[in-house]
Amino acid sequence: MENSRQNLLRLLAYKSFRLGEFKLSSGGTSDYYIDCRTTTLDAKGARLTGEVFFDEIRQRRWKSQAIGGLTMGADPIVVAVSVVSGELNGFLVRKAEKQHGTGQRIEGFRGKGARVVIVDDVCTTGASTVQAIEAAREFGFEIVGVICLVEREEAKGRPNVEKAAAPAPFVSVFTASDVRAEHISQMDDTQPSIMAVSVCEVCGRVAVTGNRCEAHRV
Repeated sequence: MENSRQNLLRLLAYKSFRLGEFKLSSGGTSDYYIDCRTTTLDAKGARLTGEVFFDEIRQRRWKSQAIGGLTMGADPIVVAVSVVSGELNGFLVRKAEKQHGTGQRIEGFRGKGARVVIVDDVCTTGASTVQAIEAAREFGFEIVGVICLVEREEAKGRPNVEKAAAPAPFVSVFTASDVRAEHISQMDDTQPSIMAVSVCEVCGRVAVTGNRCEAHRV
């Protein structure tokens, strides 16, 4: 699964990371921006995301029945993990209860008392992750773990999520520093082969010719 993790990092750095001046949803500013959805909604990126998250859950031996998170950053992650795993159900947490029909806030899997994992794409202040944790617990889920794709390592995001998640552990697949370093590596003129290609259409590794990697090029 290490290849999936490395390839997901490469794809995040290539598709989702940008340097510049950006205003964040938290109200702060930053010299970089990460839009994980350009990766998690990419065909190959979705598969890699599902594999990496599911592997994280298995390695940590979190016995869970479902995964879910706050719409919409968590949406593609939830679907990807459910499809790749073939066993974990998915649920989505609305930002507020809908004002019609059943008025429910949890959509999808709704097994009261079920053991679940909360997921998110980016953790800055941790507000969206915390909202999902609180809503899931209020509904009646038992949270066994929390995973975010990229932790920005700022704005007290980690302590905020850890406090809300406790006693469940909080882990991040990558930090913003990981993605930044890979992005800069791809931009380095000494490594033109990385910048010149995307990923292999067969396996998701970095392509060297057209849309194929070394192993799958014709």
